[in-house]
Amino acid sequence: MRHEIEKLREMREKLKEGGGLEKIVEQHKKGKLTARERIELLLDENSLVEFNEFVVHRCTLFGMDRRRALGDGVITGFGTIDGRPVLVYAQDFTFMGGSVGEMHAKKIAEVYRVALKIGVPVIGLIDSGGARIQEGVDSLKGYGEIFYLNVLASGVIPQISAIVGPAAGGAVYSPALQDFIFMVRDISYMFLTGPKVVKAALGETVTFQELGGADIHGSKSGVAHFVVDSEEELYTEIKRLLSYLPLNNMDDPPVVKSNDDPERREERLNNIIPSEPLEPYDIYEVIEGIFDLDSFLEVHKDFAPNAVVGFARLDGIPVGVVANQPKVYAGCLDIDSSDKISRFVMFCNAFNIPIVTLVDVPGFLPGTHQEHGGVIRHGAKIVYAYSIATVPKLTVILRKAYGGGYIAMCSSHLGADVVLAWPTAEIAVMGPEGAAEIVYKRELRKSEDRATLLEKLMKKYRDEIANPYVAAGRGYVNSIIEPSETRPTLIRLLKLLMNKRELMRRPPKKHGIPPL
Repeated sequence: MRHEIEKLREMREKLKEGGGLEKIVEQHKKGKLTARERIELLLDENSLVEFNEFVVHRCTLFGMDRRRALGDGVITGFGTIDGRPVLVYAQDFTFMGGSVGEMHAKKIAEVYRVALKIGVPVIGLIDSGGARIQEGVDSLKGYGEIFYLNVLASGVIPQISAIVGPAAGGAVYSPALQDFIFMVRDISYMFLTGPKVVKAALGETVTFQELGGADIHGSKSGVAHFVVDSEEELYTEIKRLLSYLPLNNMDDPPVVKSNDDPERREERLNNIIPSEPLEPYDIYEVIEGIFDLDSFLEVHKDFAPNAVVGFARLDGIPVGVVANQPKVYAGCLDIDSSDKISRFVMFCNAFNIPIVTLVDVPGFLPGTHQEHGGVIRHGAKIVYAYSIATVPKLTVILRKAYGGGYIAMCSSHLGADVVLAWPTAEIAVMGPEGAAEIVYKRELRKSEDRATLLEKLMKKYRDEIANPYVAAGRGYVNSIIEPSETRPTLIRLLKLLMNKRELMRRPPKKHGIPPL
């Protein structure tokens, strides 16, 4: 018996070597941690229960019978984060560049099957050069199984990918199918085809980071939801994100005790809307004044900054926040912000997270670039997302709410449970200037002092049509409140709506067909 136990201990020590001690040194020289070191930083101390640690590949071609490592280049298992259960997999670049072969993929697929059975999140630490060429179609089959399970798990358990090295070729699609992607500056990159292929195909010279680095995907493509400066920061931010999320779609988000007064009234909000209608203000100041202090976790911070989305708390209750940012494009919606908002709303709805929408939107961004790029189709995604959402939906109209932008930003007509408005709200088909130009075009054409008359007519339009009392008179706005009352009012409404039930039965169907 002692001999067998000694052998087990030797095998466990061998596991720690990954693809070899020399490869571990190389990994550290690149400024990267090993797969095992990463898991230690992510999980609670000594909480990892490893799965399938002695699995090895069974390929014998191309000298692969002499290239084997226990675990086949990926660590998988169960653990806890802040005491809550998760399943994890961490690709080990020290063995064959973290490439995905048949058994490597089988281990990741097993993680998903277990996670779906017990209803807990999956976190993947991605450091892979892509499919293992030596294993041919078996490698592709493995990827396909992972993608299939990613889709089955979508909307059932939270899925998080952290890119902590390369994600090339087929390796990018599993993260793309998951809920949130984290990237680390300088060490992360994602692309389908690398710089060499780009050079050969297009004659374009580009670096790994220029092609698919963290900042590119965090700001231009929108592939990455969070971008951080170091691996240490990465694991802190993953833990913070998880603190807002339920374990699965049948669970409620975790409520924490708040140190912020639920009755706190921010008087500065009474003066935050400028008197000049075209003057911008910072929506972050509004978010700070409404939600629990220091509770806002922004998603897609550098992508489509004309819209702001993220998680926050109201008296300790997690909520999703969607807001227009008047400082960027005056808060107009466009192609990218439509994608950003709609996807976030659908995530919140899937995982029982109430949605608070802060509205200051002049409409959709005009121009040939937007129209030719399909802003109609993309904008329709917001309407679709809010319409299918059954979680509590609270809307606050801060200033402008014009045209299709008003409807799309969770108006009562898309099923908002309660719509509040500040006295500064302007709700109409279009802005006063455009409306006056159309409604009073004859008077303006005949006027000798067109500019003065236009100002007068714009004021008339605001006073008679665009003010919030007209919408409130129709019942489209449930209440007009002082800005300083927003926080305590939302908290009372949120608690009232937490046990909300949909009264209208929706038509039976497999699924809708969103304007993808």
